[in-house]
Amino acid sequence: MKITKVSIRKLQGSFKSKGKFWEDRLLRPIDIYPEYANQGHENDNLQKGDIVKTSSIFIEIHTNEGLYGTAGPIDSLHADIVEKSLSPIIIGKDPLAIELIWDQMHRLNVHGRQGITMMAISAVDCALWDLKGKFYNTPVYKILGGPTRKKIPAYASMLGFNVTDMNLVSERAKVYKEKGFTAQKWFFRFGPMAGIEGLNKNVQMVKTIRESVGDEYEIMLDCWQSMDYKYVVELAKRIEEYRPYWLEETVMPDRVEIYKKIKDKINIPLSGAEHDYTRWGMLRFIEKNALDIYQPDIYWAGGLSEVIKIANLATTYDLITIPHGHSSNATLHFSLSQVPIHTPFQEYLIKWNQVHQHFLKTPEKPHEGYFKETELIGLGMELDKEKIEKENIVEIK
Repeated sequence: MKITKVSIRKLQGSFKSKGKFWEDRLLRPIDIYPEYANQGHENDNLQKGDIVKTSSIFIEIHTNEGLYGTAGPIDSLHADIVEKSLSPIIIGKDPLAIELIWDQMHRLNVHGRQGITMMAISAVDCALWDLKGKFYNTPVYKILGGPTRKKIPAYASMLGFNVTDMNLVSERAKVYKEKGFTAQKWFFRFGPMAGIEGLNKNVQMVKTIRESVGDEYEIMLDCWQSMDYKYVVELAKRIEEYRPYWLEETVMPDRVEIYKKIKDKINIPLSGAEHDYTRWGMLRFIEKNALDIYQPDIYWAGGLSEVIKIANLATTYDLITIPHGHSSNATLHFSLSQVPIHTPFQEYLIKWNQVHQHFLKTPEKPHEGYFKETELIGLGMELDKEKIEKENIVEIK
């Protein structure tokens, strides 16, 4: 069996939303500059009335035996790299030789060991795993050695919800607890440049969430790499009484020494490395003992192949790996192959998944707060023709 072509499918569609879909955005590193801090959500212009327009790019890797694997959604920049840089490497190869293909893509892109190129490599890797599952007519987690359990606790990730109206924060926190989620993650909106007023609002959000869900419930908090050492230490001191399960991505990912300083100073577990890449990137944090929980993204950090290696590395230090939730499909197969104590949760981005899985025929969703063991073949990436309103296909042979 040989790879004969790569297809890049650019899809457009829409869905309905009662009220504004993207209610708020998260804090960003660039928000230290006023002209950026005052910007709204980047997707505000995609909604007209109750209709939200959405577009996604998927890649398909086809073989001479009629099998193909699908991955996505990915960004247009990643698709360009797949088209112009990676496709010539993989066409003609045995698609089951995933380790060989990954290593050759990595070695031939010496300036792409991180960032956009590694994200493109990740997509190719995931498409190959989807194809491999189809070849063996089985879910991918069974190839990886799973299942290690029948269901996985999902934490509700509240990106895109309003975080400044405490009545709404309280209402949503209660609603998602009632839906069966045993944990929620909320995103801070204010950083160092917002001063004491912004800090107080951040603390008020945490206080409101804790009072709404009660003491016997886990809450996670995401700084999205947008704070600094002094601010994080003060924030952690003021919210420690509300017992966060973790404080996530406190500063930008290259500042490994600062992560170590923060971890040594505060009494809240520290998570991160969502925006780092490969086992070598994670090793920098591990060697410095800079994080308690590691969150590589399967579609960013090197694909399913690489995140398995990252998790294996982390377990030798008795560390936790809970991947960032860019792809519920790929992450579910990863989680089902991992020991529960080292991967106790899976992220489920409530709003993001409505967009991200829109074109999938069978989206992976938690039921009563848990992802269930799936029997979908491969990574479960079949696209739904009924949801595609417009399509453009680029084929590389």
